[in-house]
Amino acid sequence: MAEASLSAHDEEFYLRWREGHERDQMEFILTPSGKLKYANKSAYRNDHRSNQSIFKEVYLSPAVVDEFKRIVLESGIQNVDDSSWDTVSDNSKVRIQELEIKIGNTHLAFTTEEIGSLAQVLKSNDPDGLQLFYYLAQDLKTFVYSLISLHFKIKPIPR
Repeated sequence: MAEASLSAHDEEFYLRWREGHERDQMEFILTPSGKLKYANKSAYRNDHRSNQSIFKEVYLSPAVVDEFKRIVLESGIQNVDDSSWDTVSDNSKVRIQELEIKIGNTHLAFTTEEIGSLAQVLKSNDPDGLQLFYYLAQDLKTFVYSLISLHFKIKPIPR
């Protein structure tokens, strides 16, 4: 958790989200240059030979990067402390969620076991902080999925 205030517009920005476990994971990284890297690795039906991986990269305009910053800053995540969240075990079968954010000199990093539902959040030791994390994660993932889907659309939208 970081106590420093996060100011926005001209600060260098880095964002990384990862969820999953050893054989099934999704990750996206937004670099300071505006490059969005998306990776989705899945092993279906317990068949170790059938790994399906999707890798996409796209450069985002400064306006889109600023929107990521706005989402993060307005979420209030900089005021959250994950010390009371469920700790991540060394078991590679346990799904985890990680969020890393760098804005200027401020670095935030959060890790928890995968959150399956809002009900799970409300039963946790820190429902307010975990709920904020949960909603921020949903917002960021939805934004990334939309950008990837729009950028790599194979056929134009029918009229």
